[in-house]
Amino acid sequence: MSFFQYGEALPDARREHPAAARNQAPILAVLRWVFPTEGLVLEVASGTGQHSAFFTDHLPGLTWQTSEYDPDTFGSIEGWRQASHPDRIRPPVRIDTTAAVWPVARADAMLCVNMLQVSPWAAALGLLAGAARTLAPGAPLVIYSPMSRGGVHISPGNRDFDGALKARNPALGVRDADALIAAATERGLVHEETLDMPANNTVLVFRRPQA
Repeated sequence: MSFFQYGEALPDARREHPAAARNQAPILAVLRWVFPTEGLVLEVASGTGQHSAFFTDHLPGLTWQTSEYDPDTFGSIEGWRQASHPDRIRPPVRIDTTAAVWPVARADAMLCVNMLQVSPWAAALGLLAGAARTLAPGAPLVIYSPMSRGGVHISPGNRDFDGALKARNPALGVRDADALIAAATERGLVHEETLDMPANNTVLVFRRPQA
């Protein structure tokens, strides 16, 4: 099984991950406040596709563009799309965040959940650069992930998780919020909020400046 195709298999093509089920309500509370009421959301790293189905249930004015790096996940994402709102969730596209050109030219909001720790640092930098290119003026980027602060882990669990990721691959690991904010600022994004989330996770909210 692909490293990125995770979760338990359902009777159809869908996969379901308990972490996605646990974090979707807290993330929705942030999106209700940060996201526009209408427009196109680009979700970078859609995982199983669970989030696209859940969020479109609760944010009816938004159209959702799903994406992943590994096409092996597309079957699950498409399964969730067909089981929920195929009229407002677009079929998944492959996005390598480090690429200079993405298959989505413009978005009114972007969301990235739990990608950073399982990707090289270059993927995080590519996400920020891609957001600066792709977001409409004034549009938000929301990143959800376990993060350290000022190089210090906020919990023993995050420290242990970071160690386990690095043992698997030294290029992976829990990213630092301050480093992400600095990198985003260098790429022209404005840091708007840092939010503590359940289970020692963090949300960073960035915004492309108004033209």
